[in-house]
Parts: sequence; C-alpha cells; structure tokens
Amino acid sequence: MENSKKMEGKTYCVTGSTGYIGSWLVKSLLQRGCTVHATFRNPEKVSHFLKVWRNRDRLSLFRGDLHEDGSFDEAVRGCDGVFHVSASMEFEVSAPQNLESHVKTQITDPAVEGTLNILKACLKATTVKRFVFTSSISTLTAKDSSGRWVPVVDESCQTPVDQVVKTKASGWVYALSKLLTEEAAFQFAKENGIDLISVITTTVGGPFLTPTVPTSLQVLLSPLTGDPKFLPIFTSVNSRMGSIALIHIEDICNAHIFLMEHVDAEGRYLCCTRSCVVSELIELLRKEYP
Repeated sequence: MENSKKMEGKTYCVTGSTGYIGSWLVKSLLQRGCTVHATFRNPEKVSHFLKVWRNRDRLSLFRGDLHEDGSFDEAVRGCDGVFHVSASMEFEVSAPQNLESHVKTQITDPAVEGTLNILKACLKATTVKRFVFTSSISTLTAKDSSGRWVPVVDESCQTPVDQVVKTKASGWVYALSKLLTEEAAFQFAKENGIDLISVITTTVGGPFLTPTVPTSLQVLLSPLTGDPKFLPIFTSVNSRMGSIALIHIEDICNAHIFLMEHVDAEGRYLCCTRSCVVSELIELLRKEYP
C-alpha cells in the first residue's frame, strides 16, 4: 500500500502492453493510481483490452513498432519510468540455408535495435528516471562450463551466447534474442547514464487478460496437452535448469513495480516463487486437472 501511494500520480510507459505480462502490468499500474502510456503494434488487439482495463481516464495508447526508429518517442515523452516488456516470441525458425544469418537479420538485430530506440527515446524525454527491462529464465543455465549442476542458480548463471548458438536447443532463438538485447541495453545504459534494471522472469502462471492463452502457460501445460510446439521447449528448459521455476503473474508484475521504485535496486534480479522438478509439477497439474 505504501508503494502504491509513492507511485500515485506518476506516469509510466509500458511496451508490449497487449502481451501476458504487459497487459497485467498496465492493469496493476492503473490500480495504483498511475498514468500509463501503453504501446502496441497491432491496433486490432487494443479493443479487447479496453474492455478489461479499468481507470481508462489515466490510460493513453500509442502505436510503437520495434522496427521503426523513433516510433516510441511520443509514448516515452513525459514519463517517469519505462517498462520494456515487448519482445519477439519466436522460439524456432524454419531452416533456411543460412540459418544463423537469417536469425540475426530477422529476429535478434531488430530486437536489439528496437530496445536501443526506446532507450534513445528515454534520453530525448529527459524525465525518465529508470528503465526496467523484462528478461527471461531462458538466459540462465543451472550447469557450469563443464556441464555439472551448480548448487545454487542466481543472476550470475548466464548461458554463454556461443553455447546457445552451438547447441540450438528448443527455444534457442528466443534465448539468443533476450541475451543479445539485454547485453546491448546494459552497455547503452552505462554509456549514456541511464538507470537500467533487468527482471529475469521465470515461467509465468496465473490468470490472463489476453484473448488467447499466453505462450508461457502453453509451455507450462504442455506435459498435459502434448503440444508438439511447446513440449520441446518445456523439455529443453528442464534439461538446462533441472527443474521448472515458476512465478505468478501478479508476483512478477509486483516485482517489476517494486524494482522501478526501489531506489537502491541495480543490475539483474531473478524472480522465482517456486521451483519444481518435473514429477512434482506433473503431480500438481494432475491434482488440478484430473
């Protein structure tokens, strides 16, 4: 409650506002009395969210495309902080002849350049005090360089980029995009005096505002559904981490907001409520969906 009072009257930009985390984050900020600049890429998605977001008198909508230089300038103008949640959700690509070159030009380069465009918009705005970047558990590994399990997984357990490219495990494109984008964002922020925090998000569960089932929930439920697209990603995460780390949607949004406002926060933060080995997770799902 105290944090809500501190944030009341402040203005925040949320990129990727039509996604699972982004849409819930918009809702959470509006509930706290904030003014929200929500960005979106596809206008046709917005009408659905206008029915579920409350306090719309404090909500402004802006079209923003990571592929377009300067397209976030207006959305960021006048904001106290920016939550950069938007990300490409490409996990795999069809295999053209030059696969790595294709991934670079079509996915990772646009993701990096798009994030740098938003950071440049922050410099132009001059009012932005902190930039919170949504990272992912896909950037971490529970194994050391020799392939042995580490006793504790924390923010330092980052998967080397060359290992991601070499192994090309299921979901590798998304992991590579997040790793390269986060690295570029921190470098730009350091060079330009921007206060940047990275939130490493584990697998998110809980209710959703999106009109379709979010990707993270489809991955989480894939042992039940057997979905050929998402089950390999689930298996890959378990193979790399030794378990499935979970967090509730409300908790991850609260973590974003806390880190935006906590003056002493810096660097990267891994957010996890509970970590389950697969057998335990399957048993929990079995009880919920007999």
